[in-house]
Amino acid sequence: MQIAMIDDRMVPYDKLEPVYLDRAFYFGDGVYEVLRSYNGRIFALDDHLRRFSNSIIAIGINTVDMNDVRDRVLESFEKAEISNARIYFHITRGSAPRAHSWTDYIKPNFFLTVTELPDDSKAKAEGIAVSTFPDWRWKRCDIKSLNLLANVLARQDAAMKGCEEAILIDENGFITEGAASSFFAVRNGTMQTAPLTCNILPSITRDYVLRSAGVIDIPAIEKSVTIDQAAKADELFIAVTTKDIVPVVKFDEAVISDGRPGLNTKALIEQFKKFIHAAEKPAVSR
Repeated sequence: MQIAMIDDRMVPYDKLEPVYLDRAFYFGDGVYEVLRSYNGRIFALDDHLRRFSNSIIAIGINTVDMNDVRDRVLESFEKAEISNARIYFHITRGSAPRAHSWTDYIKPNFFLTVTELPDDSKAKAEGIAVSTFPDWRWKRCDIKSLNLLANVLARQDAAMKGCEEAILIDENGFITEGAASSFFAVRNGTMQTAPLTCNILPSITRDYVLRSAGVIDIPAIEKSVTIDQAAKADELFIAVTTKDIVPVVKFDEAVISDGRPGLNTKALIEQFKKFIHAAEKPAVSR
C-alpha cells in the first residue's frame, strides 16, 4: 500500500490532494510575479505581465493564456477593494507524482493573493540598514523562479543583524542586487547599478528608476559596484515593487555619507511619484 504522511496524519497516496503533488512543492517548478496598486490603480501591469510571460516561456510552460492571467488579476483586485495592495501570483507546472522530468499532459496551477501593503514612509524618510551576503542563487536570476531558498537564507541573515535587506555579493566581489530588490549607488554624482545579465532580475522598478534619472538629468551607468565602492559611496538605495525607492544609510558597518537619505535619492523618489501619478489617471498600468 502506498501511503503519505501529512504532519501526524497518514493517508493513502492515491487520496492525496493535488496541492501535495504540485511540482512547486517538490522542486520550486514555477514562476511568480508581484505588482502593486496606488490609490486604487495597479501600476505597470503590462510591464509585469510581459516579464511574467517571459519567465513562463523560459521554463517551458506553453499552455498559459496571458489574457486569462490579466483577467484574474483585475477581477481579484476589484473584488479585494484594497486601495494600496500587493498582488502576488504564480503559475506552477502542475501536479503529478514526484519525478524530475515532466510530461505535456500536466495542467499548470495558478495561485494569487491580494493583501494590504504596510506603511513604508518611515523607511523612505529615514533610510534603512543593509548587510552583505554571498550570492548563492542559481545562474538564471533573470527568470523569476519560485526557487528562492538562497534569497530566504540571505534575508534571514540580514534580519538577524537588524537589517532590512541583504545585498548579494558574487564570487568576484561585485554586488549583483538585493535578495529582494535592485541595488543602486551614487558615486561622484553618477548613479550606478549592475547591468542586466542572466544573474540580474529585470526589475520593473529598476527600469523606472533609470527612467527617473534620465528625466531629472542624473547621469547613470550600468556597471557593477564592489563592496568597498558601496561602503564609500555618496548615496545608496534599493528599488523594489512594493516599496519603490528606499534610501540605504548603513551598509554593513559603514554609515553612508552623513547617515541620512541623499539629495539624489530624494529627487529620484519625487520623480518616481510623478510616474505613479501619471499612471493613476485613466487606465491600469505599472
